[in-house]
Amino acid sequence: MGLFGKKTEGGLMDVIRCDEPTYLIWKWKPVAAQGSGESTVKENAIRYGSSLRVKDGEVAVFVYKQKDGTMQDYIEGPYDDTIKTANFPVLSKIVGLAFGGDSPFQAEIYFINLAGIIQTKFAVPYFDVFDPRFLDYAVPMAVRGQISFKIADYKEFIKLHRLISFDLEDFQAQIKSAVAKYVKGVVSNAPADSNIPVMQIERKILEINGLVENYIKPRLLQDFCVNVSAVDIETIDIEKTSDGYKQLKSVTQNITTQTTQAQAAVNIKQMQDMQRVQMENLSETQRIQREEMQRAQRLQTESANLSAHQIDAQTKVGVAGAEALGKMGAAGGANVNIGNGGGFNPAGMMAGMAMGGAIGQNMAGMMNGALGGLNQQVPPTPPQTNGYNVAVNGQSAGPYTVAALAQMAASGQFTKDSLVWKAGMSNWVAAGTVQELASVFNSVPPVPPPVPSN
Repeated sequence: MGLFGKKTEGGLMDVIRCDEPTYLIWKWKPVAAQGSGESTVKENAIRYGSSLRVKDGEVAVFVYKQKDGTMQDYIEGPYDDTIKTANFPVLSKIVGLAFGGDSPFQAEIYFINLAGIIQTKFAVPYFDVFDPRFLDYAVPMAVRGQISFKIADYKEFIKLHRLISFDLEDFQAQIKSAVAKYVKGVVSNAPADSNIPVMQIERKILEINGLVENYIKPRLLQDFCVNVSAVDIETIDIEKTSDGYKQLKSVTQNITTQTTQAQAAVNIKQMQDMQRVQMENLSETQRIQREEMQRAQRLQTESANLSAHQIDAQTKVGVAGAEALGKMGAAGGANVNIGNGGGFNPAGMMAGMAMGGAIGQNMAGMMNGALGGLNQQVPPTPPQTNGYNVAVNGQSAGPYTVAALAQMAASGQFTKDSLVWKAGMSNWVAAGTVQELASVFNSVPPVPPPVPSN
């Protein structure tokens, strides 16, 4: 049967429990000893039949003496039962044979709050902070805030702190002293380590708060066995009437002004350079487009006058043949010499006539073909005076015929999204919406399929 059995009714027995609303470590005393100035032996006497109540988030620590030294046993909440016998492992060592399991036994009982958060305000008095760029100017500042913590491991906590002499106010004083030291160290080194200007440190309070919290948490866990749940820096107060602050402010303002002016000059130059490059690119693009459009117009003109060039070339061939025929005829007739050993050369004459006739026939054939083609040739369409103007970089170019636009579309210079206008239109429209220009884009070949990889 356990030492803590079912609760019994009746009797003036003690209820061992903690009803303190806020505490970290609290020592229980019997009712008879509370406020009576009784001795330590009396106030540590635990009577048989007393009940023990430990709430969730608490642990009851029994501290008692044995021959081999002071012993400690723990009962974690939630727990609610009555002390009845000495067979329970936790308290069997306390009761012992000296009391026969029935007499009051001596033990100190401490309640440790594992769930409660202790909030402690701290304040760091004025200390000097230096800007690493201007170490001659010391700027005084103070820091105020609050830290929240709770016990991390109660067994380790007990090893670090004597329960018998534990005082919460003294413990909080130790916490505040450590926090003040750590806060002062972090803030003093923030300008050099975290590149936070001294003149802006008030506005960087959230960043400073994070640095302090990251620095404090592992150290308080190691030194005091407490978990820090939050560090809240409420204010960083700079003594702005100090000489160091005034001097540093003057120096940094001058530097800021010079830096701003220099940056503005750089920005203006960059903007001017960018505008110049853009203008050069625009000018070069317009030049290329003009040349391409002029080339397209030349190709259109040459295509329209191709038949006339062919007739001119055939005419030149006919003229050259006629001249050759005349020369050959003259050469054949010059050798006629009837007297004095000369003679008529019929073979040469016939050869000349035959050659002249062949050339003549060729010339006649070419002329007939040329004239026949001329008679059948449809005269070229005169250039359209009412062509389409094209918007190029905000400027109007043209007008261009439909054929010229087709060649421009084939080279990628003219698309369905290009804006066009011609006489009679009320406004500029996309080329793809003009019915007359539909054939221009239908003649553009699609993108060839990709070459399959081996």
